[in-house]
Amino acid sequence: MLPERKRLRFTGSTGHEIAARLDLPTGTPRAFVLFAHCFTCTKDLKAVNWIARELVDRRMALFRFDFTGLGESAGDFAETGFTSNLADLLAATNYLRTQYRAPALLVGHSLGGTAVLAVAGQVPECVGVATIAAPSETAHLIEFLSRQTPPGFGPEDIAQVDVMGRPVRIKGQLLDDLRQHDVAAAVRGLDRPLLIMHSPDDEVVDIAHAQRLFELARHPKSFIALEGADHLLIARETDARYVAAVLATWAEHYLSRATGHGGSTGNRGL
Repeated sequence: MLPERKRLRFTGSTGHEIAARLDLPTGTPRAFVLFAHCFTCTKDLKAVNWIARELVDRRMALFRFDFTGLGESAGDFAETGFTSNLADLLAATNYLRTQYRAPALLVGHSLGGTAVLAVAGQVPECVGVATIAAPSETAHLIEFLSRQTPPGFGPEDIAQVDVMGRPVRIKGQLLDDLRQHDVAAAVRGLDRPLLIMHSPDDEVVDIAHAQRLFELARHPKSFIALEGADHLLIARETDARYVAAVLATWAEHYLSRATGHGGSTGNRGL
């Protein structure tokens, strides 16, 4: 039996159809990994494909999806916010839980990393959380977007902003929504092992964010410097594959503890 890639759909937090992809290894997966992509990115970012291949080679299944209004998912991105992103993540978790197996690992890239930190406490089956180039607070994105919007930009106002060369429409309500989230409190309260991966050369999210996350989190926590890597991990395939290899090796200890023998994980607390 060869590795398998499935295109799937489920209902997101706002009732729209969400497009997803599940990469399955040969035989029974050791664990299911839920991956949250970066702000305005999609599940099909080149780096995510590379990470998926490496994890599948290590007998892990990777589930990724397009947040509402992005990629192949339905809905208007301008009507979404960080709150709806978190709800989409929980909807994806429930889909995996009911159709396959709940994710044992939550992994997020950039703002997706901030998102998995915020929802991890609501996924009892999760045995570990990993972030890649994640901001330590939503204020980072607020500042970035505010520089591109006019003074007095209100909740119902619409503006086009540039996100790493891509034009994106946002509403002012996104900024208001981002202000409602206390990421620091979520990290302080995180009761799962945490792996932080960040490049010292990241020109989008400074590595100081990784340092802050590490300082806020409880043990067990680990930090890996991705020297030479760019923010999106697309300049070199080796960077993305290294991230996946480190993730799989780090997770092995916690997966083994959860099952007692390193096999497939069930519910947390078995």
